[in-house]
Amino acid sequence: MKVTGQIEFTITAQTSDSVTAEMPVQSGILNPFGVAHAGAMLWFADVAATVLAAGTAEFTPGQPGFPLAINLNANLLGNQKDGVFTARSVFVKKGRSVTVVRTTVTGADDRLIAEVTTTHVPAK
Repeated sequence: MKVTGQIEFTITAQTSDSVTAEMPVQSGILNPFGVAHAGAMLWFADVAATVLAAGTAEFTPGQPGFPLAINLNANLLGNQKDGVFTARSVFVKKGRSVTVVRTTVTGADDRLIAEVTTTHVPAK
C-alpha cells in the first residue's frame, strides 16, 4: 500500500512574543477516518513553535543555534474533516539554553483541537 500526503501552512503573524499560522485541512493530511491525522496537527504545532523560538534568525542546514525540539507534550482534544486550523504559539519560558513554547491549535468556531508544549535547545 502506498500512501502520500501533503502538508502546507502559512505564517499569518509573527511578533517577538507570538506566532500565528493557518493550515488548511485538505485530503493530503486526512487519516483513514476522514479527519486530520494527529501527526499533521503535531507537525503544524511544532513548526509554529520552532518559528517563534527561532525569532528573526535565518538558518542554513547544519548551522548551530537552530532551536531543536527535545520534548513535545500534546493533548489532542478535537478534530475536523475540512476547514482551517489556526496555531498560536507563545513563550512559557524564553531562555538562552532552554526555551519552552505553548501552542494551541483551534479549528472551526475557535474549537480547541490541540494543546502542545515544546521544549527547545540551540543545536550545536
